[in-house]
Amino acid sequence: MFTYTTRGTCSRQILFDVDEENRLHNVKFIGGCSGNLQGIAKLVEGRDLDEVQRTLKGIKCKGNTSCPDQLSRAIAQYKERMNARAEQTT
Repeated sequence: MFTYTTRGTCSRQILFDVDEENRLHNVKFIGGCSGNLQGIAKLVEGRDLDEVQRTLKGIKCKGNTSCPDQLSRAIAQYKERMNARAEQTT
């Protein structure tokens, strides 16, 4: 499970899994507006990682970010880490 610490939102962390087909699973927001964040988690369940990142990137709430935007940033960080790991094994 990947864990991302959010910045600038009511939620504090985002946790999720990614399967072999690059699909998002088990998204969980820690803190924040429970009902809305459960809804987002259900809407992105099983969807392509890149599609979710593109769709949610740049959504604003308070300030220059939002919980959906933070999920897109979490996905970006996840992909950076996976790419770094791949480069280390080659």
